[in-house]
Amino acid sequence: MRDRKLLILAGDYVEDYEIMVPFQALSMLGFAVDAVCPGKRAGDYVLTAIHDFEGAQTYSEKPGHRFVLTADFDRVNAADYAGLVIPGGRAPEYLRLDPQVIALVRAFVDRPIAAICHGGQLLAAARIIEGRTVSAYPACRPDIELAGAIYADIAVDQAVTDGMLVTAPAWPAHPRWLAQFIAALGVRISL
Repeated sequence: MRDRKLLILAGDYVEDYEIMVPFQALSMLGFAVDAVCPGKRAGDYVLTAIHDFEGAQTYSEKPGHRFVLTADFDRVNAADYAGLVIPGGRAPEYLRLDPQVIALVRAFVDRPIAAICHGGQLLAAARIIEGRTVSAYPACRPDIELAGAIYADIAVDQAVTDGMLVTAPAWPAHPRWLAQFIAALGVRISL
């Protein structure tokens, strides 16, 4: 049932909150969420990093957790999923060098994609954001603009939606970013 399946693209040193929170929140909403990483299989793990804003000129980095992957990257068929989540951290920096990762990201161009923080580097490398309004961690602004997108310079707790593309600068945006993503998926939540 494709409309209830989502894919998260992970890699070592993915930002801890940006993979853990979406995985748990989307699972709680009833989605079957597969988390994958190139070169790894279900049951393997990626190391995460915790990034925080502590008054320095950039974020700080601390060791995070071992996030266990739920599916094999080599067996993923993009057609089986309703949407894609691209967390940030350092993972997108090296994942963007993998042609299979780029092909996978491109395969979702007709469906909702949620990218946060350095996830914008994968969007830029996949060349799917030209003419779109995209947010990302501010240090990724050159990547976004060089890919022909309009960089959304928004507060760290905000998110922006352009069609089915939902982006945000960092994990403090989770409430807005995830709400906009599930809206793009056509899900309504009533309390």
